[in-house]
Amino acid sequence: MAAKTGFTEDKMALLLGLAIFVLGGLNVFGVDLLGWAVKTNMWLSPEKALSASTGTYKGVPGIVSLLLTYVGLTAVLAWAVKVLQGDVAKFIKGFTIAFFVSYICFACGSYAYIAATPDILKKVGIPWSMGLTGEAGFILALLAGMFVGNFMPGLADKLKEACRPEMFVKIAIVILGAELGVKAAGAMGLASSVLFRGLCAIVEAYLIYWTVVYYVSRKYFKFSKEWAAPLASGISICGVSAAIATGGAIRARPVVPIMVSSLVVVFTCVEMLVLPFVASWFLHSEPLVAGGWMGLAVKSDGGAVASGAITDALIRAKALALDGVNYQEGWVVMVTTTVKVFIDVFIGVWAFILAWIWCAKIECKEGQRMSFGEVLQRFPRFVLGYVLTFLVLLILCSQSKEGMALGSAMVGALGSLRAIFFILTFFTIGVVSNFKKLLEEGIGKLAAVYVVCLFGFIIWVGLFISWLFFHGVLPPLAA
Repeated sequence: MAAKTGFTEDKMALLLGLAIFVLGGLNVFGVDLLGWAVKTNMWLSPEKALSASTGTYKGVPGIVSLLLTYVGLTAVLAWAVKVLQGDVAKFIKGFTIAFFVSYICFACGSYAYIAATPDILKKVGIPWSMGLTGEAGFILALLAGMFVGNFMPGLADKLKEACRPEMFVKIAIVILGAELGVKAAGAMGLASSVLFRGLCAIVEAYLIYWTVVYYVSRKYFKFSKEWAAPLASGISICGVSAAIATGGAIRARPVVPIMVSSLVVVFTCVEMLVLPFVASWFLHSEPLVAGGWMGLAVKSDGGAVASGAITDALIRAKALALDGVNYQEGWVVMVTTTVKVFIDVFIGVWAFILAWIWCAKIECKEGQRMSFGEVLQRFPRFVLGYVLTFLVLLILCSQSKEGMALGSAMVGALGSLRAIFFILTFFTIGVVSNFKKLLEEGIGKLAAVYVVCLFGFIIWVGLFISWLFFHGVLPPLAA
């Protein structure tokens, strides 16, 4: 029972995230226990939308992978709800609806005319696309959830037990650490100067971003510290992940990071639609500046990397057309990924710092001494899982080519499950985002802060810092 075991959603997310990681890690010994998890592919024909995550299960039909994923997640999460003293029967009923509605949204978002980026249009065989990447599914899920939460109150009530966006996203973040560990190991192949410049850029940018957003939120929009800190982290670092981690560190009410997360998703899509084309317009002679800018400005991991990929394609095409310069493919997006990885790693550091500040300065009563144990108690447990999975995969993949191959194989299924947890997060965020209640809580003011900070200085400071560190550093030419 939760009262006896002391389990919270945070600790449960750590446990489940690490359990999934360990099962995926058995790939190192040639045992693929998670490869049956459903993978969503970019598609033109619906029958090609679904497949198993790894080649080990390539004979398994996509629809079977989907059903196996549903059964596996339902069983594991129902056990978790039981430990947390929830209503298991209501959870299973609600989760069934949430899972399939979420996944339909995810699959629709991967339709080629919606998802294909300019660099792969010829490969896909279509003349145009909205270029939103598969993350368009997250927006569809969020919109579907908002429709249910605001216009179908009866259904929203039935889904209430299954609406656990914090637990879903925390599990996803623990798994995400493994994927980023592989990316970081791959990025280590970049020139050391690029890595060093990227690290310096994010430290400088982040300290400026967070401080200014927090100040604007408090000074001009009169938000409490509980609201200002997660909002500053969500806009400054990595969107959803940072908002959730900060909310846990300062013990904010669940509604706070949830509302910030919903704003991050919407604004990420706006940036993805605009910034790559702006970058290609005036940065075609400074491609790595453009890559760093995408990493510093676009707030979600997938959105940033997707923006880097779009920018890579657009800038290479424009540089070749206007200047006759043919840059090697992939360097722009690698700089974006490198910057984004450093930003993600900083989440854990910042969560610990904020936990200490809240204990020692903000919530410490007069005459009371700050206890290091209290800081650890506040520190979000799932961040430890995130850091652990990141380090394990970074060490494994940086040892040898064989290690990189093992790590890449391991994160195939993990990535698919992480995507499922993310899509569940966005749908359930939508369901609990009742507009009437959100207006009472101040969603309009939150959006105003986001607009003022993002378009007022974050995008431009990010551009300046990227220029400062990457100006004159050019990728090699293609053969």
